Amino acid sequence: MVTVLFISFIILLLLGVPIAFTLGIGSAISMAYSGEVPLMIIAQKVYSGLNNFNYMAIPLFLIAGNIMAEAQISNKLVALADLFVGRMRGGLASVSTGASAFFGAISGSAPATTAAIGSIMIPSMSEHGYKRDYSAAVVAASGCLGLIIPPSLTMVVYGVTAGVSIGRLFASGFVPGILIAIALMILNYFIAKRDNIPVRKTKYSKSEIIKIVKDSIIALMMPLIILGGIYSGIFTATESAAVACLYGVIVGLFVYRTLSLKQIFNIFMKSIENIAMILMLMATASIFGYIIAREEVPQRIAASVLGVTSNQYVIMFIVLVLLLIIGCFMDNVGALVLITPTLVEIARAANIDLIYFGVFMIIALAVGQITPPVGLNLFVATNVSKSKFEDVVRYVVPYIGVYVLLLIVFIFVPQLLMTF
Repeated sequence: MVTVLFISFIILLLLGVPIAFTLGIGSAISMAYSGEVPLMIIAQKVYSGLNNFNYMAIPLFLIAGNIMAEAQISNKLVALADLFVGRMRGGLASVSTGASAFFGAISGSAPATTAAIGSIMIPSMSEHGYKRDYSAAVVAASGCLGLIIPPSLTMVVYGVTAGVSIGRLFASGFVPGILIAIALMILNYFIAKRDNIPVRKTKYSKSEIIKIVKDSIIALMMPLIILGGIYSGIFTATESAAVACLYGVIVGLFVYRTLSLKQIFNIFMKSIENIAMILMLMATASIFGYIIAREEVPQRIAASVLGVTSNQYVIMFIVLVLLLIIGCFMDNVGALVLITPTLVEIARAANIDLIYFGVFMIIALAVGQITPPVGLNLFVATNVSKSKFEDVVRYVVPYIGVYVLLLIVFIFVPQLLMTF
């Protein structure tokens, strides 16, 4: 059954069938071929696969991110980032990184972060002497922070799939997110120094500083409210997503006044498309997961890996290489749903903390947003900058190197991903 399942899956994937349908059709073919399991199981697993209260967090966080993005807060966050790092060498590139970190803490989406910050920063960087292709690469690489800094949609998916605390995942994402942002800014500095990009002399008055901080702090309160509510026991991680939606509506309608009721309706309509796609993926993945679990594939793979080595560092290196390869060809949600059960089994067998393992997985798969052939951030940034895809890829290579280097550091210093 497993052989037919994987052959069907690969063939359908190569034919370009969407992964949600690939998982469902491949599972149905393997079950029909074996004749060991009644096809009625498909309907039962689709229902039970979505019958989980924690899954409510996925559409709610997605809506919250879209509300805050539509509220046009990116301008305010760019100004805040410029206030902190705009006057250093490579300042505008680092403003892109800083603004992406701030916006990522609100949107929870890498492509949304890339699009929102890129539409502002790429033209601005080009006007100040930065090559347009390089500007696109900076924004694309920085946009990955949207998946790492909580609240993150991928953390919700991993938490539900692996059965671990979403709140702890959120809390553990801050330190690596900040470290990655700092590392990207350091790289920005050296590239600007190499290319002799002039330092900007922007100065802000006291009143301007107060206004910038006041405007941005309201938006940045959202992740603090979410984590504070979870850890104080006021609400669960799923309920916090509903609070985030309400907060986004209040800020957009009454504070920034950049939203209208019509826009909110359009946000819901746009969000429904993405929600349907993600939940369809979760539903069909439950059938796929049932077959994998029934045939004890995760246990066999875990036994095979541990039969070669029991060294946690070697296992993490193997996992890192696997995740980087998978990230080149699959989107983050699809990859997490597909491989988390198997990799978690390996982590359990090797006594690796599942919170650490989850944050590590999310960072490694986030790199796939800037690696060809299907790096979504690259396509978004390329579209915004009107650059050639291959030219942007050339400039993004050093940033990929920074991510991989830090992932290696996280293997040897796991405490950085287990701060809470």
